[in-house]
Amino acid sequence: MKIIILGAGQVGGTLAEHLAREENDITVVDTDGAKLRELHTKLDIRTVTGAASYPIVLRQAGCEDADMLIAVTNTDEINMIACQVAHTLFRTPTKIARVRSTAYLTRKGLFAHEAIPIDVLISPEQVVTDHVRRLIEHPGALQVLEFAGGLVQLVAVKAFYGGPLVGQDLAFLAKHMPNVETRVAAIYRRNRPIIPRGDTVIEADDEVFFLAARRDIRAVMSELRRVERDFRRVVIAGGGNIGERLAEHLEHSHQVKIIEHSLERCTALSERLDRTVVLHGSATSKRLLEEENIEDCDIFCALTNDDEVNIMSSLLAKRLGAKKVLTLINNAAYVDLVQGGEIDIAISPQQATIGSLLTHVRRGDIVNVHSLRRGAAEAIEAIAHGDKQSSKVVGRTIAEINLPEGTTIGAIVRGKEVIIGHGDVMVESGDHIILFVIDKRRIRDVERLFQVGLTFF
Repeated sequence: MKIIILGAGQVGGTLAEHLAREENDITVVDTDGAKLRELHTKLDIRTVTGAASYPIVLRQAGCEDADMLIAVTNTDEINMIACQVAHTLFRTPTKIARVRSTAYLTRKGLFAHEAIPIDVLISPEQVVTDHVRRLIEHPGALQVLEFAGGLVQLVAVKAFYGGPLVGQDLAFLAKHMPNVETRVAAIYRRNRPIIPRGDTVIEADDEVFFLAARRDIRAVMSELRRVERDFRRVVIAGGGNIGERLAEHLEHSHQVKIIEHSLERCTALSERLDRTVVLHGSATSKRLLEEENIEDCDIFCALTNDDEVNIMSSLLAKRLGAKKVLTLINNAAYVDLVQGGEIDIAISPQQATIGSLLTHVRRGDIVNVHSLRRGAAEAIEAIAHGDKQSSKVVGRTIAEINLPEGTTIGAIVRGKEVIIGHGDVMVESGDHIILFVIDKRRIRDVERLFQVGLTFF
């Protein structure tokens, strides 16, 4: 595909890296020549220096014959105008834009072909908020992803010493929990992937990714690690868009406090939120954290836009007795560095957002893509179409499907029914198939599985 990415920031740069690896024709546009030179050297992609919304710049970038425009500059208005220009002058087929401001997102009918022609809206703040919310709802999880409208969840947990399944093979899981359908999709041991088989033994400190129906997630988690009680007391550092949205969602079911350094923002938050306690001060203030009894806090969420503040406030909160800390980190290089030590969960907003973008880039009927382990692997939800003659998956059992190496089918959703992906399950047209792809180089092969042959038409 010929794809133009507007914005060479963290999201734009990460996205370019993902897509360039998959042999797409990528052009990145930005006003910052130094960033573009760095990307060009690293990825060997085409770059254009200039204002992303200017018609002449979009023409230089090749908008006339581009398949897709992805506008992820730091300015909502530039992203929106660029999509308008691409539609009006160049008839670009697919236009994706990052829009952050709720003032735009809450207006119905604004983003339509007869108004501002954006095909797909991405709101990073909402994506990250949902990501954090799911982690709070599942104490002990490192990652929680939803498929098929929430019917199925993929959860990553770390296996602990003393867990019932540690030292047992995966075949034991089925015997031990006969009434719960689950499938271990992948295991990471010392940062290396292991394709799970029945005789694979779970070791302490393994990162285990498993799929199950939403109702069964808690039961499976309790087998892999100590059961943690529900989070009730939540402290949020940072009252920006993410902090406010998270508090708004949690305040009726949890005890929520927000620490915000801007007095003006504190006033606005206290007017908009109903039950949340809004505190004016610095999240890195030991005195403030002690005064607010941080030792009683179930989870401390550092969600400011400053990595250093997030990391230092998390370390301080943990040292002062917070039971769990969750930290938002923009610099991807820091994420692996800090997670798993004093900081329990580190979240990269770029990786959370990338999945939303990749969903619309994938070929075949792909409805959901989640980037895992900082982009090393992917979980994909695809819809099977056709019949046995026109499709490589329909009318075949999972065991008969020629899956690319390192790819596993975890579950199939048929209507409202969740079917765990055992070898004898037959795929039908219209099934939602959830796959785990360990080797990103195999993504194209996975896409081809779900592209229908000509006989279907």
